Amino acid sequence: MTKKVVLAFSGGLDTSYCAKYLSEVLGYEVYAVTVNTGGFSKDEEKELEKRALKLGVKEYRCVDAQQDYYNSCVKYLIFGNILKNNTYPLSVSAERTIQAQEIAKFAAKIGADAIAHGSTGAGNDQVRFDLIFQVMCPSVEIITPIRDQSLSREEEIEFLKNYGYETEFQKAQYSVNKGLWGTSVGGKETLTSRNYLPEEAFPSQIEKSEPSELEIEFKSGEITAVNGEHFEHSVSAIQKIEKLASVYGIGRDIHVGDTIVGIKGRVGFEAAAALVIIKAHHLLEKHTLSKYQQMMKSQLSDWYGNWLHEALFLDPIMRNIESFLEDSQKTVSGKVFVTLHPYRFVLNGIESDHDLMSDKFGSYGEANRAWTGDDVKGYTKILSNSLNIYHQINK
Repeated sequence: MTKKVVLAFSGGLDTSYCAKYLSEVLGYEVYAVTVNTGGFSKDEEKELEKRALKLGVKEYRCVDAQQDYYNSCVKYLIFGNILKNNTYPLSVSAERTIQAQEIAKFAAKIGADAIAHGSTGAGNDQVRFDLIFQVMCPSVEIITPIRDQSLSREEEIEFLKNYGYETEFQKAQYSVNKGLWGTSVGGKETLTSRNYLPEEAFPSQIEKSEPSELEIEFKSGEITAVNGEHFEHSVSAIQKIEKLASVYGIGRDIHVGDTIVGIKGRVGFEAAAALVIIKAHHLLEKHTLSKYQQMMKSQLSDWYGNWLHEALFLDPIMRNIESFLEDSQKTVSGKVFVTLHPYRFVLNGIESDHDLMSDKFGSYGEANRAWTGDDVKGYTKILSNSLNIYHQINK
């Protein structure tokens, strides 16, 4: 019987080369799988299927994983207000982990002998795909033609032509990876440390200049409504916020970080919905969570984001942290009011039945209703006691 290989297929030059190489040179029956985590429209999915079948694959499959992506990962990035290095919402890091899992599930389902991906040997994605495959399909061979052969773009195109596949592979000035939780942008500027990306590099261009108001309603940390419009699933709410905020050029930046393989890297991104949602959610938490809930959450959230970035999503500690994050959201319900401007947004305030700024107990800097001045004098004396002892002895 012909051996089966499942190929993580994006439709670009690298995975097109992989499709032909796996079938024509290695003799595999190729099953091409695209996992949609928010980056493809229905028309784009059809084009990908046409391209895959033209390349001679045995079968093409597009898996819509948007809701699973949110339920298993994005939800916790919101609960944790997670921004890698205080900047990046982990758009691609999160996507690759979920995509790899869907590929591995499909490989197990059809009894594949091998799994292939088109990552190079220079970045994070090779580790993310390899690690998930090794854990979920330990007996299945992993094939990585682009990483192993170090081919030039021209060599890949020539190979495809030799096997009768010709199409226009436009070499874009900027590489763009779009998903539900943000779009990464790479170009010559991100290869060095000095320059910012030009305006035209970003996929979303500014279409509005007049400010507009945005109201986001959360229930137990999840978005239920945007500007009064209710949604059955938070994925639709995220897409709505992206549509409203991206026309202002909101959420653009360049992330500088440490790759899994030990080198520094820069990547541009635009993530209008992700940035607005994380900041709005964080503001609501400031009003509805206790001091120590926030302190502990911030520590565990940092760990969660780092493990996700480092390809360790399947570590059981991640499920433990998710349980903590979910439990912390019981009182994180209410509305957040935002004003959108070109390149920026303003968090105006919140309304919540769980707002701990309730004036039943006092107004900060104005009046108190739960203690007296003498109470504070005694409290301060006891609070300072250990410090007094230390400083008296160590004058």
